Amino acid sequence: MRIEDIHQRLLDRFGADAVRELKTGVKDPWIEIAADRIADVAAFLHDEPGIALDALNDLCGSDFLETDPKKKTPCDPHVEVVYHLYSYANKHHCKLKVKVPRWLNGEAGRLPQVPSVSHVWGIADWHEREAYDLVGIEFTGHPNLRRILCPEDWEGHPLRKDYEFPLEYHGVRGK
Repeated sequence: MRIEDIHQRLLDRFGADAVRELKTGVKDPWIEIAADRIADVAAFLHDEPGIALDALNDLCGSDFLETDPKKKTPCDPHVEVVYHLYSYANKHHCKLKVKVPRWLNGEAGRLPQVPSVSHVWGIADWHEREAYDLVGIEFTGHPNLRRILCPEDWEGHPLRKDYEFPLEYHGVRGK
């Protein structure tokens, strides 16, 4: 099944409020999904016969903080969650994106929220923890959302574009 077919099935089922952009003409096409609908869309893609995207190959977070006006494709500051899905039964794949503002309700320091899909694909538990730890995306409904790579008392999220590495951590100099 082509990504255009999956996009159409999603539009038919959830509408344009939930299923936003279909980006083709790029090396790795993707479908943008509204953050508040990602869990419903994920369950549908997993369970729907003919689609059956039963594997979450990767889930990652990315921070987009554009400060260079000379960029070819400038964008508003935001974070993205990217889902790489695959169907073993049907041998097709699909990439989804959820885009949210860098801060919840525009309040600096309040992490953006995206519903967890760990109830759909068990491996999302680990991937969501990594995105939380490194990029600072809170996955609501996650069964155990805590740091996975950084120590529990680490401050900040190291893959944020505006992250400042601490000069010292527990008495050990950094830079």
